[in-house]
Amino acid sequence: MADAEKFNTLYLVKNVTSLRATYQIRLLAYRADTEGLKLIIKVPSSCEFQRSLLDLMKKSGNAILREDF
Repeated sequence: MADAEKFNTLYLVKNVTSLRATYQIRLLAYRADTEGLKLIIKVPSSCEFQRSLLDLMKKSGNAILREDF
């Protein structure tokens, strides 16, 4: 489940130092892809995305975006 939904955008907020393609993120990415939505992952600017998440972002095109806070 996303932390917030607004219009055609799903928001997921994580306050972590490292993030990988978890089951939650993969499900939200699938939902975004099938329903024509965007998934915005809000993380601290110091957060590093692991290879699994970077690969998922590459596969999804522009459906998954990173936003720093």
